Amino acid sequence: QVQLVESGGGLVQPGGSLRLSCAASGSIFIIYDMGWYRQAPGKQRELVATINRSGSTNYGDSVKGRFTISRDNAENTVYLQMNSLKPEDTAVYYCNMIYQRLLSTPRGNFWGQGTQVTVSS
Repeated sequence: QVQLVESGGGLVQPGGSLRLSCAASGSIFIIYDMGWYRQAPGKQRELVATINRSGSTNYGDSVKGRFTISRDNAENTVYLQMNSLKPEDTAVYYCNMIYQRLLSTPRGNFWGQGTQVTVSS
């Protein structure tokens, strides 16, 4: 069994900061990419940021310069530091990973349950 446990969401005022964490556990041989996606009410899920094992990152255009993704490979954990938050950042944020359960199994795509981020005064 594999789990992604997200934490750190909540309510913050515009201009504020939040840090999300996502820890993977269970039967995991290796994690390749980890990332964050978000979905606002009535909108499609969109990319926030991804990071591979080597630390190469990719960001959605709307968060570049404000959000920073990082990871701890030893702890199978990914973080998202969100600064200068705007009301339009309000969404459910989902953690994602591309992983292998065993060396002999194909790569899989796994999602967390999501954590709510609300930016409002």
